[in-house]
Amino acid sequence: MNTNSNSYTIIYASIMVVVVAFLLAFVSSSLKEKQDKNVELDKMKQILNALNIRDVQNPEAEYQKYVKADQILNAQGAVVSENGGFKIASKDIKADNLPLYVCDVDGARKYVFPVYGAGLWGPIWGYVCLNEDKNTVYGVYFSHESETPGLGAEIDSEKFQRQFSNKHVVNDGEVELGVVKNGKVENPEFQVDGISGGTITSKGVDAMLKNCLSEYNAFLNQK
Repeated sequence: MNTNSNSYTIIYASIMVVVVAFLLAFVSSSLKEKQDKNVELDKMKQILNALNIRDVQNPEAEYQKYVKADQILNAQGAVVSENGGFKIASKDIKADNLPLYVCDVDGARKYVFPVYGAGLWGPIWGYVCLNEDKNTVYGVYFSHESETPGLGAEIDSEKFQRQFSNKHVVNDGEVELGVVKNGKVENPEFQVDGISGGTITSKGVDAMLKNCLSEYNAFLNQK
């Protein structure tokens, strides 16, 4: 075959594309199990962070130690399943498919709720941990995909997250826990200061908390 011909060039390029595609698919398939496990471990770390258990060396062991059940609730606050909540992705959370992590920290019952929403540049998410009264914040964890460093990205800082400790969630049956413009807190029982210069991200966290926790209203108001 004439190696200088157009047909040779096309055939050679086609073969190379097929070979490279096969190699990429093989590598991706080979690494998928490890990648999935790393995603699970990262999720465990985030839940532990909401429990104020940070910088753990063995997240799987610590998760098993503190998280006693990953329940699924319906809109009426009833338990649909005692396990399976961990496997529910944010996009699959809905009124009759609500994950709830039931935890035990130093002999005290805690409840962890996933939250998710939108910031200025992309998705934001996290977990809110409440005490046994279902109305007092024990800890929170927030993260983001692409918020502005030094501004909206500060939602993942302990300084911002510590503000939520001991805040209350429900007022007259409705979720009132939220974030207001920096320096504009009028109801410190339920509100925390937003991030200076990160107004849109702060509003995103506020909406995330109210929208997601409101899905659990029936459970939160159970006595």
